[in-house]
Amino acid sequence: MSKVRITQVKSTIDRPERQKLTIKALGLGKINRSVEKENSDAIAGMIRKVSHLVKIEEI
Repeated sequence: MSKVRITQVKSTIDRPERQKLTIKALGLGKINRSVEKENSDAIAGMIRKVSHLVKIEEI
């Protein structure tokens, strides 16, 4: 599997609770925080839900 770097670029203030929980589950929570994850189907689905709040880079 390939890896992806996920960086939060927008705040979760005034966002639905589901999006806040998805950001937390990805290991994010503050702007400009980054995590590296394996690109599985589950992670891809989570990224799709909050794609407007994060930036994705293939590693």
